[in-house]
Amino acid sequence: MTTRRMALTAGLVAQTRSMVEDAGPEPGAHHTDADYDAIAEAILASHAAGEDAWMFAYGSLIWRPEIEFVEERRATAHGWHRSFCFKVFRHRGTLERPGLMMALDRGGQCTGVLYRLPAATLREQLGKLFRREFTVKPVNSMPRWIKVATAQGTLPAIAFVMNRQSPAYVGRMTLEAKVDILAQACGHWGSCAEYLYNTVSHLEERGIHDRYLWRLQQLVAERLAGATSEDPARHELPATTIE
Repeated sequence: MTTRRMALTAGLVAQTRSMVEDAGPEPGAHHTDADYDAIAEAILASHAAGEDAWMFAYGSLIWRPEIEFVEERRATAHGWHRSFCFKVFRHRGTLERPGLMMALDRGGQCTGVLYRLPAATLREQLGKLFRREFTVKPVNSMPRWIKVATAQGTLPAIAFVMNRQSPAYVGRMTLEAKVDILAQACGHWGSCAEYLYNTVSHLEERGIHDRYLWRLQQLVAERLAGATSEDPARHELPATTIE
């Protein structure tokens, strides 16, 4: 057993929060109900009617799923990795100070949580999920079927992956530039640092260690501590135990 302590603490994250008014979506840039229905239909078209479906969670859907599921498993998506790879101008950022959000981007591998969604409410739940996960056109984090590996075998699952054709894609942004944004951006949903903190801490609670996110939280903590002359260990949470 090894013990890991996050450098990014609740105290440091609290410093990044501010009251931000929601400016709302830009006219013509958001999806209509018909758009969401069409995307859900496209996903369901390649799924057997009447069968449960699996959804792969890698970020906020782990710590705030807001869905009905009947089973949870650990799973790994090969050929995909977590990445703060697209800019947002709402929710966790603003037009003046855009934020960064995470999606699955190509390459590497990603271990996350697999949820089994019951067939009886699948269409309704997909509609709710899609309205939460993407709002602007073109879609940044696109829903699609991917293959994931579990202890019980390989399964098809719905996941939200990065649309590299989107103008919001910043896959080539330097690590330093990402740290600057994550340490500063905040929207009406909260700050980017808060999103990073919640994702890493909940992954660690499940014994999932993502080296990319772990490095990011260390650098963001250093940036925040340096800006406030605060010791990152001051607000340390109890150690998370990892196998």
